[in-house]
Amino acid sequence: MATDSKKSKAKGKTNEEIFNGFQALRGEQRHMANKLSEMELELHEHKIVIDTLKEVDGNRKCFKMVGGVLCERTVKEVLPVLISNRDQLAKFIESLTEQLSKKGQEVNEYKDKYNIKIRGQDEHSSEAEGDKKPRTGNVLVVNPM
Repeated sequence: MATDSKKSKAKGKTNEEIFNGFQALRGEQRHMANKLSEMELELHEHKIVIDTLKEVDGNRKCFKMVGGVLCERTVKEVLPVLISNRDQLAKFIESLTEQLSKKGQEVNEYKDKYNIKIRGQDEHSSEAEGDKKPRTGNVLVVNPM
């Protein structure tokens, strides 16, 4: 009988491996969300600069930072590059948003597959129904199958 439990352990993952896999998925999801936020901020800055430069004479001097070096250019040289960068950023943000939603689905499927419950989240759903329980910190619980 002891050999049967060892065989099932060899085939399946241990609780620690399940937990580490879940934490890795959530870490990837967090990293993607941070990158998405950073790119949205960058897009917003591009839009502000483009709106400002559209109202300026095209022969006027402007400066552009390239790899830590400040380069002197004219508005008519810089504006098309900024517009192109803005468009590429918008496409990248769209792609990253899709990847983030897929990663969220992957995390949810992993939770369902290994019957993972996060205590803090479970209590929030019951509080919405009217049960008032004292709140505790989030704790990850892995229920072996």
